[in-house]
Amino acid sequence: MASKKVTKFDLVESVYNDVNCEKKVVQSVIESLLVQIKENLKDGSTIELRGFGTFELRLRKGREKARNPKTGEQLSVEPHYVAAFRSGQDLKNALWKLPVEKK
Repeated sequence: MASKKVTKFDLVESVYNDVNCEKKVVQSVIESLLVQIKENLKDGSTIELRGFGTFELRLRKGREKARNPKTGEQLSVEPHYVAAFRSGQDLKNALWKLPVEKK
């Protein structure tokens, strides 16, 4: 399966074509959804979208000795949080049935 990048603009266009609503409203709703996900994650909340998936925070351990792969520079990394996504059962089932291309 060829990799295709879908942008926020593409999502707005697709939703706009599916619903009977102004494009500015669709764009505003999608922007608001993304802001709400980000703000709730920053507050430490877990966002559960049933059937689709769950966004949550995960703590990454810090390291005393790390290396920047681009420059080779030695540095230390403090413990920090990252956003993580776990797919829901409906999404897992939909992807499970995709045909696999052999190389």
